[in-house]
Amino acid sequence: MQLLISYVPILVMAFLALLVGVVPLVLACFIAPSAPNEAKSKPFECGFSPDEGMRVPFDIKYYLVAILFILFDLETAFLLPWSVCLKELGWHGFVVMMVFLGILTVGFIYEWKQDALTWRK
Repeated sequence: MQLLISYVPILVMAFLALLVGVVPLVLACFIAPSAPNEAKSKPFECGFSPDEGMRVPFDIKYYLVAILFILFDLETAFLLPWSVCLKELGWHGFVVMMVFLGILTVGFIYEWKQDALTWRK
């Protein structure tokens, strides 16, 4: 019985997660205004109309922005585990992360100077 009681917090958390996910969807069905028309019912993907066909010229800027986002997102993902273990890592871990962040900052400044972050059509 004691073993089952230890699972109660997990069940409560699962119930709350389900509640947070389902309640807004159910409320939206009743509260949100609905005025369907042909334009709203058409599929829309990545800013292009599906009526144009598949051979539309695609700007390389989309790929560049996606790669830069993934690069900086993954590099900043190292900050959380580093901050949790900083006390055990000591000064060596601190200096290594500052060098890492310095390289990241230099790369960000380079991208900024090259206008890789400005969006032009």
